[in-house]
Amino acid sequence: MNLSRMLAERTAEGRPVRVGLIGAGKFGSMILAQAKCIPGYHIVGIADLDPVKARGSLARVGWSEDRYAATSFGDAMDNGTTFLTQDAGALCEAEGIECIIEATGHPIAGLRHAMAAIDAGKHVVMVNVEADVLCGALLADRARQKGVVYSMAYGDQPAAICELVDWVHACGFELMAAGKGMNFAPAYRYSTPDTVWGYFGWSEEEVAAGDFNPKMYNSFTDGTKAAIEMAAVANATGLDCPSDGLAFPPSGLQDLAEVFKPVSAGGRLEKAGIVDIAASREPDGRMVLNNIQYGMFVTFKAPDEYTRACFQQYGLLTDKSGWYGSMWRPFHLIGLETSVSVLSAVLRGEATGSSTRYRADAVATSKGSFQAGEFFDGEGGYKVWAKAIPATQSVQKNALPIGLAHHVKLKRAIEKDQVVSFDDVEIVEDLDIVQMREDQKALLDG
Repeated sequence: MNLSRMLAERTAEGRPVRVGLIGAGKFGSMILAQAKCIPGYHIVGIADLDPVKARGSLARVGWSEDRYAATSFGDAMDNGTTFLTQDAGALCEAEGIECIIEATGHPIAGLRHAMAAIDAGKHVVMVNVEADVLCGALLADRARQKGVVYSMAYGDQPAAICELVDWVHACGFELMAAGKGMNFAPAYRYSTPDTVWGYFGWSEEEVAAGDFNPKMYNSFTDGTKAAIEMAAVANATGLDCPSDGLAFPPSGLQDLAEVFKPVSAGGRLEKAGIVDIAASREPDGRMVLNNIQYGMFVTFKAPDEYTRACFQQYGLLTDKSGWYGSMWRPFHLIGLETSVSVLSAVLRGEATGSSTRYRADAVATSKGSFQAGEFFDGEGGYKVWAKAIPATQSVQKNALPIGLAHHVKLKRAIEKDQVVSFDDVEIVEDLDIVQMREDQKALLDG
């Protein structure tokens, strides 16, 4: 609770925190919107493959043109301005920048950017959860060896969940589960970019009037994004994924402690200590009362009768027994909060959540029956959804991670809901990432 004070002290000394941003899309735009409001927080450079789009993002969030008119990184640092470039590698290597924010959303590019930044001695805030769940444990290990911080992005749900998990442990409660809310019902699993807007209730006119990416929205709808984020949380906290993937039990705020406790105690969990999703819809599609669609939660158990009584005395929401309680955060503000991660890394040397273990995986799972010769189209597409499973299972199945399931060709037929194996597909590109996956197996936890 002293990051603003620490930043003010550095600013008074004439030493701003210098940051590089890769990706000026929606998340990046939100980062930039707040950066202009934080004295001493200097975005030295922005790398984006589309400079016109990057300039449009800056204008949209209120940056004046003179603020991003720098002609080089050195010019930007000398004058407190920002340099726009298409060269992410040059941004990662730029002398004087202390932290790189990776916000592209592209898993392969994200891994390469993070490796370059770490090798250049820079902290990394990984907005790109798709990249993190693919090889985050390896990146965290590499960062540790280089003496820099590899961190999740505060404001995104995984980092907020990690904060709640840390709170449970720091208070001495017994952690039962951690997760987030989500608009999900079983029928959503097989959504495609063609059908996704119906689940949001938007008309064709509303969609046409906005800047909506159907694959991105479909990734949220079919449960893929949930699998990616919950596997990342497991890798950061040591929690487990359910053995058969996320169950998405419907639950409102008042029922969290009743639902997210073990079956042996009358709940829905196969055991204590797992991640899952509180679905905001019943299986028939009806909205759950007091759902936490935009929130994050933890459930936990009192260690003794005295603490159980305190739960009741101070109004904690508990199950009927009073032994199990829940704590939650109702909202998250995405990139508007990411400066917390940057300042924590630079000023404290601490991550706001970090995937230091290889404990869980988000693996490609078929949306239908497909024949040899057909191509997968990756996250949010027509062919696959991601299933969050323990890493031990992923290794045993030689499972294909969702981050490598884009434009890969099937070598043999597969069935609906089948976890796809590396043996099922031809991998001819991104072989460096495949090798990173192999190297990560040495960090297998559990």
